[in-house]
Amino acid sequence: MILYEYPFNERIRTYLRLQQLFNRFGQLMARSEAVDHHFALTTLFEIIEVASRSELKSDVLKDLERQKQLYNGYRGNPAISEQALDGLIAQLDEHFEALNEVSGKIGMGLSDNDFLMSLRSRVVIPGGTCEFDLPAYHAWQHHDASSRSADLSLWSAPFVPLAQTIQLLLKMLRESGASQKVMATAGQLQQNLPQGRTFQLLRLKIDPALNITPEISCNRLLVVIRMMQQQSDGRLVATAEDVPFEMSLCA
Repeated sequence: MILYEYPFNERIRTYLRLQQLFNRFGQLMARSEAVDHHFALTTLFEIIEVASRSELKSDVLKDLERQKQLYNGYRGNPAISEQALDGLIAQLDEHFEALNEVSGKIGMGLSDNDFLMSLRSRVVIPGGTCEFDLPAYHAWQHHDASSRSADLSLWSAPFVPLAQTIQLLLKMLRESGASQKVMATAGQLQQNLPQGRTFQLLRLKIDPALNITPEISCNRLLVVIRMMQQQSDGRLVATAEDVPFEMSLCA
């Protein structure tokens, strides 16, 4: 099954982008080739760009506090293990303290690194990191893999609390939704959302054998999904066939 996720607001959109970037960075850093570490660095610059939002840190801290209040509300419920609840709340507190200890914008200290900033300014230019442009970077690429990995780990360290916190928040959000089997009749689904609930994420699973790509549009009142079929020339065309899939709405 192919999983598609659609955020209902800009905050969750930012979380999903950062999670994808953190995952990509981790995969590239774990490899040994210089070209992989080059793309790890370009990914790090993308992380810096997304994480530079002034309200990001406060949004994440508010979400941690909101989750803590939510789980504290389950105390006294005989169906919930108090031990498991204590462990989860302690985990939220740990992430809150780690992120709250970061002063200023996350990763802002990297702007004082001349090597990184010179590379960042050149990497957006096609071929801008050739050896004649940045000989110091060319030399860095010839360091042994363990040395390059150590540098990447050092440069990415300021973002670790943010990465771990977003991982936890998105895990909790995804687990809040219950998956249901749905049918897109004649390739389309339009569903009104219940009033009084604010959903943040739609998750959709579809069988890759169907050769179908969903186009999703959501707001606080309505979900609209149109199923598209990819033609041999790559074009996407709306299908008129009934398409089964699974969907969950996460609050």
